[in-house]
Amino acid sequence: MVVFFDPGSMTARLDLEASQAMPDGQGGATVAWEVTATLWARIEPVAFVVAEQAAAEAGTISHRIWVRFRDGISAGQRFRKGGRIFLVKLVRDPDETRRYLVCQCEEETR
Repeated sequence: MVVFFDPGSMTARLDLEASQAMPDGQGGATVAWEVTATLWARIEPVAFVVAEQAAAEAGTISHRIWVRFRDGISAGQRFRKGGRIFLVKLVRDPDETRRYLVCQCEEETR
């Protein structure tokens, strides 16, 4: 079954970032994020969960982010839109036609 999707709804410009481990000189590593691509996307909020952390409330917002199909997007990467960061948890081709990817993401709030 082919999924109907209007590509004109991809109005958010996002940077796709991948983590790079940089040696810290003491046997460990510091994680730095490097932009690997900039692409148009559609961001759909899905759910919001509130949790208490260290006597303060913190929330996690789940999103579906639609992008055109491309190789190289996987869980563990992240999208950035200005100061907002969306951690990629799952990537799937919704109708297996290699037209679009749907990324299940989490945006952490503080």
